[in-house]
Amino acid sequence: MRRDRTIAVALHGIEPATFGRCAVIRDWLGDHGVDRVTLLVIPARDLHPVGERSPEMVSWLAERRDAGDSIAQHGFQHVCLRRGSLLTHRPGEFTGLDEDETRRAVHAGWRVMKLAGIEPEGFVAPSYAYTAALRQALRRRFLWWAEALRVQRAGVDDAQPPATASRAPAFSFAADGKLGRLLSPPLVRAGAMLPTSTLRLDLHPADLRHARHMMALEWVLQRSRFREAVTYRELAGA
Repeated sequence: MRRDRTIAVALHGIEPATFGRCAVIRDWLGDHGVDRVTLLVIPARDLHPVGERSPEMVSWLAERRDAGDSIAQHGFQHVCLRRGSLLTHRPGEFTGLDEDETRRAVHAGWRVMKLAGIEPEGFVAPSYAYTAALRQALRRRFLWWAEALRVQRAGVDDAQPPATASRAPAFSFAADGKLGRLLSPPLVRAGAMLPTSTLRLDLHPADLRHARHMMALEWVLQRSRFREAVTYRELAGA
């Protein structure tokens, strides 16, 4: 599928606790002409399966999928599964896990979502923190996965040329820190002005609480109204 100018919006951190805000953001995107979005679902925050905690959210996800949105697995719990010392600890849910631990965590999340009736087609690691073991596990289960700078189709080598992946950086608003929240809106605006074929936007439930984030997002969407909305699956060509 070849499109000259596209916009790919991903809504991160969807779980029962954030469902209300995520639904509002998704409706707001639709009002601004974004008819396809990639929805990133946390399967088991605090080890509580999403299907058991919020059947309403599961029904909403199924409706959004039928309407053209893409559903992705966003880690397993979305928290670091192994805690190290202050010197060795690094962010990322799968950092420090071996191949077996990684495979079990990925499979557990996929199974939770499949049993709920919302089997994911793609995967996005929390904080875009990937390991070699994680990439290997993803090839066996998903059609695609997204990194900070590209969306990769599964079943191809990471070293393949750009034809196997859509290379586009993801722009997002800073959730923590006063300085980050101050600087990220103009940076997102600047990203929207780049002459790229695909504009990737990462949104989070917390963005709804910050007026500057939403104002900047509205500006970006107005400027990008000529772009055609696509999902990550379409970007990957999966």
